[in-house]
Amino acid sequence: MAQFQPVRGTHDLLPDDFARFRKVVETARDAAALYGYREMATPIFEFTDVFARSMGETSDAVSKEMYAINDRGGENLALRPEYTAGICRAFISNGQQQNVPFKAFAWGPMFRYERPQKGRQRQFHQIDVEVIGSPEPQADVEVITLAADILRRLGILDKCTLLLNTLGDPESRAAYREALVAYFSAHKDKLSEDSLKRLEKNPLRILDSKDAGDRELVAQAPLIDDYLTPGALAFFTAVKQGLTLAGVPFQVDPRLVRGLDYYTHTAFEFVTTHLGAQGAVIAGGRYDGLIQQLGGPATPGIGWAGGIERLVLLSDPQPQQAEIVAIVPIGEAAEAEAVKLAAELRAANIAVELAYKGNAGKRLKRADKLGCAKAVIFGDDEIAQGIVKLKDLKAGSETELARSDLAAKLA
Repeated sequence: MAQFQPVRGTHDLLPDDFARFRKVVETARDAAALYGYREMATPIFEFTDVFARSMGETSDAVSKEMYAINDRGGENLALRPEYTAGICRAFISNGQQQNVPFKAFAWGPMFRYERPQKGRQRQFHQIDVEVIGSPEPQADVEVITLAADILRRLGILDKCTLLLNTLGDPESRAAYREALVAYFSAHKDKLSEDSLKRLEKNPLRILDSKDAGDRELVAQAPLIDDYLTPGALAFFTAVKQGLTLAGVPFQVDPRLVRGLDYYTHTAFEFVTTHLGAQGAVIAGGRYDGLIQQLGGPATPGIGWAGGIERLVLLSDPQPQQAEIVAIVPIGEAAEAEAVKLAAELRAANIAVELAYKGNAGKRLKRADKLGCAKAVIFGDDEIAQGIVKLKDLKAGSETELARSDLAAKLA
């Protein structure tokens, strides 16, 4: 019989791995709550059009990487490749327009069909933060500050660099787009095949190209700074000043862009050199046109997503384990009493390991292997006297105490 293995690009989270994974999620959740963000979740799959509209039908994420499903009812569905589109769809379909600013924290699995490598899987997990309904630059400052705070709490902020840029307002972007089209059109013979397609549909995406020839052209391409309207420049200045006041260092990267037209103003990434090729840890931006793109009213928004697997790799957090107490009964009567004692201790929120069989020696060995701090040992004599022996498995010391005092002692 063939041995089954995980599907390529997926991985199992065994208990020790999941504890680290959970530590990242809990750290992010706790920090988000301090900023007034409320946790939510959306379905793992949506109508395909939700992602096609939000990410662009010609984008790699939609055309090459999305897991599409034709269900038995004939619906075209897709496993979510990112969280923002689903949260924006939920904002619209649940009538949250009266609850702005809508501040959400979410986390969960995402799915993209791409070549697996370190820090990049076909099923991966993200934490996500969104603010919908706030056009002020202060919202941009807050979501970026929250991201920095989470990295700081994980002990990895010093391993990351915040890259910041502006995409301007629609007028700035339109003028910049024309300048890029003119520039790259004059160098068509040097563009890659993918960038030739982007030139007509989405020239800003050429700035993201990984092709070596494209990169040489991009290095000399026009910068958006020369096309910013006074209003767009003032917005970006306010964001930079706010981050400075919040104590969040940044570097302006004029080549950092977002290709889709609904992105405006702020674009940012926290990047690291500690994960090889996969340098982006948290990435986001302002998407003032997305809600309208999905069929809702014109509503501003900004948010970011961070890869949990990458954050675990970067931080390797060691979560604090609950102190576990092993119960070691000796004899038949003690076995029955151990079941009662375990129930009492667990009711008092004390973690208990109760082995199903084995003599005292074997049970103590298992307790040591599991990292139990203490063991409660008793047999017929202890039951008759109403006492137990409490052994400190780290120090090796042992004391006797009344069974009635045990829960208070352990607590």
